[in-house]
Amino acid sequence: MTLPSEMTLIEITEPGGPEVLQPLQTAVPTPEAGEVLIKVHAAGVNRPDVLQRSGNYPMKPGMSPYPGLEVAGEVVALGAEVTDFKLGDKVCALTNGGGYAQYCVAPAGQTLPIPDGLDWTQAAAIPETFFTVWANVFTLGAAAKGQRALIHGGTSGIGTTALMLCREFGIEAFATAGSEEKCEAIRKLGAEPINYREQDFAQVIKQKTDDQGVDVILDIMGGSYFNDNVSSLAMDGRLVMIGFLGGGKAKDANLMAILGKRAVVTGSLLRPRSGPEKALIAQQLRQLVWPALAAGRVTPIIDKVYPFTDAAKAHQRMEDGDHIGKIVLTMD
Repeated sequence: MTLPSEMTLIEITEPGGPEVLQPLQTAVPTPEAGEVLIKVHAAGVNRPDVLQRSGNYPMKPGMSPYPGLEVAGEVVALGAEVTDFKLGDKVCALTNGGGYAQYCVAPAGQTLPIPDGLDWTQAAAIPETFFTVWANVFTLGAAAKGQRALIHGGTSGIGTTALMLCREFGIEAFATAGSEEKCEAIRKLGAEPINYREQDFAQVIKQKTDDQGVDVILDIMGGSYFNDNVSSLAMDGRLVMIGFLGGGKAKDANLMAILGKRAVVTGSLLRPRSGPEKALIAQQLRQLVWPALAAGRVTPIIDKVYPFTDAAKAHQRMEDGDHIGKIVLTMD
């Protein structure tokens, strides 16, 4: 397969607002051992991309300086030791950065076949959110059939994914949102909406569960929600934090409430996980979630699609907070 020597990608010229995202001509990458090279047709936009662009993501040595953590496209080159894929395979992948590009390398262990019936845009909306939700709600959070979950930010990419998977696996879900339009979207996903602008979510959970609480909470707010989250947990409940939009420190945390409920307070970041850890999540998704995607019971919700050279507009859309579902860039 003949490949071009150069491609266009989107770089972060300096930490700042969406306008710092600019196209750059650079060499097409070469896959190393254990990697595949993907001709990208679409790439998902995620909150970590926005944090990285603004200079607020904890970048460790070796992390890619280029944004883009999930792509969908065709395998066009194979690194040594890759046996699970062949040229021309249609795949989606959790990348280690650089997804806002015409070509992107991804570890083979983080690459999956596109489920039947999904187009490029839908497939690009899967990896980051599905890996994150599976690792946090179903692994760390140990959510299981018959339990209850509270999902904060229920109409984000993470939120809509979490609600679809709760529905798929028989988990009663509640979700917070800030408008009636978003609350209606949550209802359509089979969950109970809580408008945080009009309601106290902890009080709603108390009333709706007969003071029993929920078994798992997926939290993007952090400090500002901490005590109310603990208050909303059932006995032996799990609070899983993946973001700090409401602050990174919890003031006057009620530690006695944690002890009294035998609560588990935990959290994680996806990007710093090791390759083998991410590969294990990929295997679990392929076995347990891919059939639901292929059957159409779970389908990524797409908010808006932009040409990848309009990445700045996509980031502005995410920062405005009006989106319901995923924002996606297309390269075609």
